[in-house]
Amino acid sequence: MTRVVVVRHGETDWNKNGRMQGWAPVPLNETGRQQARAAGEFLAEEYDIDRVFSSDSVRTRQTADRLLEGVGDVPVEFEPHWRERDLGVYQGLTYGDVEERFPEFGLGEAAYEASLRIPEGGESLRDVADRVTNRFWSVVDAYDGETLLVVTHGGPIHVLLGYAKGMDLEEALGSHHQANCAVNEIRVDDGMAVHRENVTEWER
Repeated sequence: MTRVVVVRHGETDWNKNGRMQGWAPVPLNETGRQQARAAGEFLAEEYDIDRVFSSDSVRTRQTADRLLEGVGDVPVEFEPHWRERDLGVYQGLTYGDVEERFPEFGLGEAAYEASLRIPEGGESLRDVADRVTNRFWSVVDAYDGETLLVVTHGGPIHVLLGYAKGMDLEEALGSHHQANCAVNEIRVDDGMAVHRENVTEWER
């Protein structure tokens, strides 16, 4: 059995202000740094991590660095596969701005069509789902039987949780919530199963 432990990055000021970050180089704030250290201590108590894969965004790099203070000296790869959605021209807008001014990108009644839409200079939700799930299987196949830590973003985590539960993409994106530095665990054996979801037991 392979365990894939998936952790969202720590808090940023853009998170606090409800701004869509996408690929923006937004750093963790002090709360986010504290969250990541605490989550690292929790992971060290709960898992024997063999290797780490992380989005190469600033906020996930900083989160991974602090998680490793608890996890220990294991191989780490920073990769674009695990990035949040490239929002193109909408990067930096608030969620309210996008819902009000660009409703065609909201997952409402026309959810399937919205998931295929590509913001100017960005990528569709389908593109995100394809790159995340493809990379998920490539690392699971390569490191069968190990415990893998993936440090990523809310969108990719929603994709993976829904994928493991057999949901379609639109349902997956609308059915999940992830706190900053929340811990999730997907187990892969004959099939896939979500063993932990949105766990923040490190908050003491």
